[in-house]
Amino acid sequence: MRVRIERPDDFAAVRAINRAAFGMDAEADLVDQLRGEASSIISLVGEDAGEVVGHILFSPVTLAGHDALPIAGLAPMAVLPARQRTGIGHALVNAGLAACRDHGFVAVVVLGHPGYYPRFGFRRASEFGLACEFEVPDEAFMALEVQDAALRNRQGTIHYHPLFSTV
Repeated sequence: MRVRIERPDDFAAVRAINRAAFGMDAEADLVDQLRGEASSIISLVGEDAGEVVGHILFSPVTLAGHDALPIAGLAPMAVLPARQRTGIGHALVNAGLAACRDHGFVAVVVLGHPGYYPRFGFRRASEFGLACEFEVPDEAFMALEVQDAALRNRQGTIHYHPLFSTV
């Protein structure tokens, strides 16, 4: 299995993966729309034997009062149900975090499973003084500095691309 940058010929497979993983169209629609409306997205796929089996997307978010601070939001991440728990998601997250560093993001936030993302170094965003614009459980909204001390003395609310309000 290898992780690579998504190509246009992957779009149908990525849509199918998101639909299968989430059981609905919302995340698949979000990915399709973000490709056209968001700038600086990082979209990676996991490919095994020529088949796209996983997908991860990072898009810019803003921290109120610190709009120029380059922070990425990880969402969504999906793996074909039959291939889950085989290390594909782990590889996607690690490659995605490295890509975020390479693209100049200083931190990444995620709204996700509190039992999964801490293994990559994510902590409750509230520990950094960050809040999510959406009403979510504190333990589910997490942040990771990919540049040391990037969030020091930078508290506030994280705002996602407006398309996220449709999910």
